[in-house]
Amino acid sequence: MTQSLDLLSLQSVSKSYGAVPVLHEIDLSIRDGEFLTVLGPSGSGKTTVLRLIGGLEAMTSGRIVLDGQDIGRMPINRRPFNTVFQDYALFPHMSVAANVGYGLSIRHRPRQEIRQRVGEALDLVQLGKFADRYPAQLSGGQRQRVALARALICQPRLVLLDEPLAALDLELRRQMQEFLKSIQREVKTTFLFVTHDQEEAIGMADRICVMQAGRIRQLGTPHDLYYRPSCKFVAKFFGENNLVCGKLAAGDGSTRAIDTALGRLHCSIEGQPELRSAPHGATAFAVFRPEALRAAETNEDLNRFSGIVEELAFAGSSTVAHINSSGERLRLRQPSRVTGSALRPGETMDLSFAPGDSYLVLS
Repeated sequence: MTQSLDLLSLQSVSKSYGAVPVLHEIDLSIRDGEFLTVLGPSGSGKTTVLRLIGGLEAMTSGRIVLDGQDIGRMPINRRPFNTVFQDYALFPHMSVAANVGYGLSIRHRPRQEIRQRVGEALDLVQLGKFADRYPAQLSGGQRQRVALARALICQPRLVLLDEPLAALDLELRRQMQEFLKSIQREVKTTFLFVTHDQEEAIGMADRICVMQAGRIRQLGTPHDLYYRPSCKFVAKFFGENNLVCGKLAAGDGSTRAIDTALGRLHCSIEGQPELRSAPHGATAFAVFRPEALRAAETNEDLNRFSGIVEELAFAGSSTVAHINSSGERLRLRQPSRVTGSALRPGETMDLSFAPGDSYLVLS
C-alpha cells in the first residue's frame, strides 16, 4: 500500500495568550486523504490547533505549511479549508439550500452551477428532500449534515470538524460517526476531527493525535494507542487500562520484570528500547487491559496474584469487575454470560495476565 503524502504540516507551532502558553512548539503532519482525530481533555490545546489551521486564531510562532508554502499568516478567506462547528453555525433565516450554497454565492458562481452543486451536496448527505426547509425545522442530526454539506460544497483541501457531534444524543451520535466516516471515504477529502471522546476517536480515525497541556503526547493508529500507549498519561486517558506502579528489575530481551505491590510482574517491552536500557530501580508502570486479566489456572502462571471482588458493573455484552489487590484497584472485563455465574462481590480470586498482553511505560 502506497504511503499517503503529507497535505499540511505544523512546524514548531506555539500559541500564547499574553504570558499564558497554550501550545508548546508542536510538530504535526496531516496526510492527504486521511481522517485524523485530535484527542485530549479540556484545556489540552486540541481546539486551538484546529483554529490556528483554519485561520480563526493567529499563532505566536512557528510555521503552517501547505504545498511548500507557509500559510500561517494567510487570511482565513484564502485558505482552502472549511470548518464544521459544534453549534453548526447555520443561518436561521436561510433555507437549507441557501445555507449549503452560501460559499458558492459569495464566490459569485453562476446560479445554475450553484443549484446543481447544492443538489449534489444535499444528495450526498441524504437531505435532498429538505432543500426548502429552514434549520429550525430540522433535527440535530439533520442540521449537522447540512453543516457538513456546506463545508464540502466548495471542495476544500481539508475539512476541520470542531466536536460537531457533542450536542447529539448517544444513539444519534453513533449513527453520525458512521455517516461521517462513510462520507469521508466517498469524497476522499482530508478530515481533521477534534474530540475529547476516546470511543469516538477509536471508531472514526485513521490516526489519533493525543494532546495534554499544549503538547502532543502520542500520534499513531487507534490500535497503537489502544495496545501500546507511549506514556502514563496516554495509558490512563485512552481507555480503561490497569496501571500498577513499581520499580524495574531484570529483563530477558522481550520482557522485563517490575516489582510492585502485587509482587513481581513480567511485561512485554517489544518495540520499547528505552525500557530495555532503563536502569534497575527506575519507576515504571505495568499496563494491561481489563480484558487481559483472567482467573489464574495453575500455580505456575506468571503474573499471578490474588484480589477481592468489590463490585460488578454490568455493561450489556460484558461485565466489569472492580477488584482490590494489595491496595491496587483493578478492572477485569469478561463476557456477561461468563461473569454472571462466576464472580460475586466479596469473593477472593486468583488472577493473572500473560506478559504478551501487557507492557511497561516509564513515569
